[in-house]
Amino acid sequence: MSAPIAIIGTGIAGLSAAQTLHAAGQQVRLFEKSRGSGGRMSSKRSDAGSIDLGAQYFTARDRRFAEVVQQWRSRGWVAEWTPSLYNYSDGQFSPSPDEQIRWVGTPRMSAIARAMLGALPVNFSCRITEVFRGEQHWNLQDAEGQSHGPFSHVVVATPAPQASALLAAAPKLASTAASVVMEPTWAVALAFETPLDTPLEGCFVQEGPFDWLARNRSKPGRDNQLDTWVLHATSAWSKQHLDMAKENVIEHLHGAFAEMIGCAVPAPALSLSHRWLYARPAEAHQWGALADADLGLYVCGDWCLSGRVEGAWLSGNEAARRLLEHLQ
Repeated sequence: MSAPIAIIGTGIAGLSAAQTLHAAGQQVRLFEKSRGSGGRMSSKRSDAGSIDLGAQYFTARDRRFAEVVQQWRSRGWVAEWTPSLYNYSDGQFSPSPDEQIRWVGTPRMSAIARAMLGALPVNFSCRITEVFRGEQHWNLQDAEGQSHGPFSHVVVATPAPQASALLAAAPKLASTAASVVMEPTWAVALAFETPLDTPLEGCFVQEGPFDWLARNRSKPGRDNQLDTWVLHATSAWSKQHLDMAKENVIEHLHGAFAEMIGCAVPAPALSLSHRWLYARPAEAHQWGALADADLGLYVCGDWCLSGRVEGAWLSGNEAARRLLEHLQ
């Protein structure tokens, strides 16, 4: 029996690679530094219900991904979200004429990752710090100093700065990953006992500290919650306040939201914040995936393409396809 394939990271890219390899009859083992799967597709459970703090929705433009999303829909993992959508600029809200179909996981964004992971073997709360090659196989070392392996191939499916640190065995891949700039996003959730008196359910913001606002319970499957709003700060604001204390971030963005929304905003019943250090790549790339096939090292992530959920899925799928081609 040949050694399994290691996949580092259980965001959409890692899970897409895992599913493609598993479907082709390959053995895989996943490693994830967090307690759960999904990466930026994860949701936060709270007293106000489950809140999507990371990716807010996704679109499907590529035919291959669109077909997969239709399968997800038929299995009840996703549903279409049709928010009353606005733009905010020059101090004014105006309805957004944007017609594209938006998808969300149901009953929370993380449902997609959980379903994709299924029963695949995974080590959670296991941060891999080193990928090194023995005579024939790969081994991984984690932050606790424990070794994992042997593996026939390794797929690195983490944000670019973390990927470059794991790619010491392939300097060319490491320097490509190191060249990618990832931008941060501060996310804040505010939950109100009494719903805010506004028609807004989603808003693209063109000025001030925000670039996005969403009413979480306007998404399908989330209607039994408090009126919870998710606010995403711009990368510029997030960079400027990268090390600000969480409670100060909440206070500042709550104030800016109250000023902007144009209706009474009471004190929230619950507030929380999360700093996404690597929320998105600063620019899109066309790599699909990175590979050193002779070494058996593959790299995927949204940063290899568009920075979107679709890009993450396509990149993971591409890394797996290249690996399988090399096996033939």
